[in-house]
Amino acid sequence: MSELEQLSMLIGGRPAGAISGKTFATENPYTGQAWAEIPDGGPEDVDAAVGAARAALDGEWGQMTGFARAARLRKLAELIGENAERLARLEVNDSGKLYREMLGQLQGLGGWYHYYAGLADKIEGAQIPSPNPNYLVYTRREPVGVVAAITPWNSPLLLMSWKVAPALAAGCTVVIKPSEHAPGSTLGFAELIKQAGIPDGVVNVVTANSGEVGAHLAAHPGVDKVAFTGSTATGRKVAAAAAEKLHPATLELGGKSPQVVFPDADLQAAANGLVAGVFAATGQTCMAGSRLVVHEDVHDELVRLVAERASQIKLGDPFGEGTEMGPVANKMQYEKVVGYLQTARDEGATVAYGGVADEGLGGYFVQPTVLSVKPTDTVFREEVFGPVLAAVTFTDEDDAIKLANDTPYGLAGAVWTKDVHRAHRVAAKIKAGSVWINAYRVVAPSVPFGGFGDSGIGRENGVHGIDAYLETKAVWVELTGGTRDPFTLG
Repeated sequence: MSELEQLSMLIGGRPAGAISGKTFATENPYTGQAWAEIPDGGPEDVDAAVGAARAALDGEWGQMTGFARAARLRKLAELIGENAERLARLEVNDSGKLYREMLGQLQGLGGWYHYYAGLADKIEGAQIPSPNPNYLVYTRREPVGVVAAITPWNSPLLLMSWKVAPALAAGCTVVIKPSEHAPGSTLGFAELIKQAGIPDGVVNVVTANSGEVGAHLAAHPGVDKVAFTGSTATGRKVAAAAAEKLHPATLELGGKSPQVVFPDADLQAAANGLVAGVFAATGQTCMAGSRLVVHEDVHDELVRLVAERASQIKLGDPFGEGTEMGPVANKMQYEKVVGYLQTARDEGATVAYGGVADEGLGGYFVQPTVLSVKPTDTVFREEVFGPVLAAVTFTDEDDAIKLANDTPYGLAGAVWTKDVHRAHRVAAKIKAGSVWINAYRVVAPSVPFGGFGDSGIGRENGVHGIDAYLETKAVWVELTGGTRDPFTLG
């Protein structure tokens, strides 16, 4: 273990190991080897972190103005940019994502903190007209309190920032619990908190090799709100734990997003968008556009174009300059994806490309896969969370919309067409929180993101994102000093 990189939790402003002294090793999915030693926290570490967050909320951070919080968020944004290379390497080591993608993402991640810094000093209440002239009525927007941020393994720092940036702007304090499969980059981020001038206890990070610790955090009586990104199955458990304490929860969950391609679409552009939507990040994104709903007249040509590009994707070392797709992020997910591929074959899917693991590279590699399937096939209906595209055909617009919406999920979708009327018409009818027209996989700090149905509750990013971390208080001020009948309302 001495050769492994040593990383620490952050509790109360100080680097910390687990109170128990336990650790666990996190594995690099490309090499298959452990690369870092991580504190294996327990409920007692969560208790300490929540206590520190509460003390900070009641102390210096709670007294700080929005202008002062904004200054610290801007400093944190600068530090993320300055440390982008280290943070990117930590994330690649844990998740197998491409270094060039992660470096670009980390160089732009400060944008979320700059955006919410711009809102931190603009949190306003309102004066409300009263039907009774002897009252002044106004509202205050106040931080919800201590936030539990529980984050996934596929994009730890990006999805963490979607929670932490607005929470800090609102004046909340946070306890972050990253996935046990990819905790390294979050611990690297924690090293920047004190440098940004953020008071001790405002941001805390607890790592653990057990899902029970996350459940303990979600249900902790000292927590005021839960923000979670992950699978729908785990999201239900988190929501149940939060509901037990009546904690409000923002849940960004799974997806099975359709890309609808009409016969008049630019097929080259659509093929490129399909590649971006399902093969980028090895298909391990909640918004992966993994369901191709394509008009029967152009199915064969579009599938050929996507399969041709898939055959040219270079798999390999995520740090390699020419690599276009890395491994699946962990053994558990690798086995799940391979299982789905076997099910697809058993159910009679036609394989245009891929369809199997790639065992020649070592690590958890799966070939980029393009399938033609039936609408009832498992791989078309369930979230694979891997580089697998499943295509079905439609005959007319109504059929396309029906197929697109035939899922319990509703996170994202796309419409590919040159007909501007059809584009807006179909986008309005797709039941999803984000719809791209002639594009895919684009996000921004200013644009709300979240899902319908089994894809979650609430929205992250944009002005909506900070609302989730604020409570509204109504204040009534009696202006005359007179008395009234105590047994009447008003």
